[in-house]
Amino acid sequence: MCLHSEPLAAVPDETARIARAAFPKATPAMRLRGELADVYRDADFSDLFPVRGQSAASPWRLAVVTVLQSLEGLTDRQAADAVRGRINWKYALGLDLADTGFHFTVLTGFRTRRLDGAAEQRLLTRLLEGLRARGLLTARGRQRTDSPPA
Repeated sequence: MCLHSEPLAAVPDETARIARAAFPKATPAMRLRGELADVYRDADFSDLFPVRGQSAASPWRLAVVTVLQSLEGLTDRQAADAVRGRINWKYALGLDLADTGFHFTVLTGFRTRRLDGAAEQRLLTRLLEGLRARGLLTARGRQRTDSPPA
């Protein structure tokens, strides 16, 4: 696969209109787009893609899909289906409503390249940096858990 770097895509007007009508209070995927739209860039992952071969899905999109996948506890197949069929994911990824997405094995390949390139922490690191830059995460901040203190 080769990398054809794409800038962060603006959300297509029709996708934005339909998503906002369907989810007036926004979903976590839509809020992720609004708060952290510029956290991932293709350049962050360019070293993981060979220079020859078939075109790959945009690395920044694959990074966002991986975050959404983790948030929702989805398999690769379920995440690829969500890209293809869920309006809020299309919004988060800046995709046209008619976009057909990608085959689920693209996520497997992306994960493998991250592991092989010793870049497994890159997604988390970039996300944490973005949260800190926006004041949404602070060092030694208070944390809520779902269990009582010991």
